[in-house]
Amino acid sequence: MAKLLQKESTHFHLMLLPALVLVLIFQIYPMTGIVLAFKDFVPTKGIMGVWHMPWAGFKYFRFVLDNPESKTILRNTLIISFGKIITMIIFPVVFALMLNEIRLRWFKRTVQTVVYLPHFLSWVVVAGILKDVLSLEGPVNWVLHHWFGVEPQMFLGSNDWFRSIIISTNVWKEFGFSTIIYLAALTNINPSLYEAAEIDGAGRFQKLMHITLPGIAMTIALLATLSLNGVLNAGFDQIFNLYNVLVYDTGDIIDTYVYRSGLMSAQYSVATAIGLLNSVVSFILVVFTYSMAYRFANYRIF
Repeated sequence: MAKLLQKESTHFHLMLLPALVLVLIFQIYPMTGIVLAFKDFVPTKGIMGVWHMPWAGFKYFRFVLDNPESKTILRNTLIISFGKIITMIIFPVVFALMLNEIRLRWFKRTVQTVVYLPHFLSWVVVAGILKDVLSLEGPVNWVLHHWFGVEPQMFLGSNDWFRSIIISTNVWKEFGFSTIIYLAALTNINPSLYEAAEIDGAGRFQKLMHITLPGIAMTIALLATLSLNGVLNAGFDQIFNLYNVLVYDTGDIIDTYVYRSGLMSAQYSVATAIGLLNSVVSFILVVFTYSMAYRFANYRIF
């Protein structure tokens, strides 16, 4: 405390003050809303009257856990999340290894920039493009029908296609960003190791297996471990802008269900209970993944 009050550091604390105020207003104060999960909330009495409403105990948590729809939503969330995690490890690593082998510097930088650009696009924009491209009259169905004789498909209305589209479009949009991280890890490998391997007669594949991959293995393990803390977050923005009632069986996730229950159906207590359960499990996963990251990669935030 004495150090905090030192005059030399006062201006630093004053600079932090606006950020702390914003955190209190937009992050801490809204958390008082979790009380809705334990109350029989009546919307007509307003949010300020929630403290005078009867307590419901764990009624809404039991409702969520006993609801058969919850199993479908949890299954969809886990399948889509793990699909994204696995593909976002494989594709960026493979692409970074391929890009690292290119010796034309201008071509390498051009490709790196092009694949990085989709990361800055909003899912609203990407969803609009995908809906046009994958529509019945879109270019994909036109090519399939006129070139291969395949009947037009409702890709975004098919439970067989929806998860694949979600995972593949996520790879297209985000793998460029992860590629940059792996390229940075590749630059940290000592070039003398490659020179020594060449003297020993090692080929490109042997250098890849015995120098390159072990050199970035820690980065791969770290990113894979940290991605586990978002396993219950399958990507609300993407799915909300692409899904429809026809694909609820395979595309409805926890966040979209909370949105529909809370804002569309006015079941605020149920939506809050689901959100609170999601947050508690996510917090446990965050603690677990950071402890694993510290254990295997010596990664620490504090």
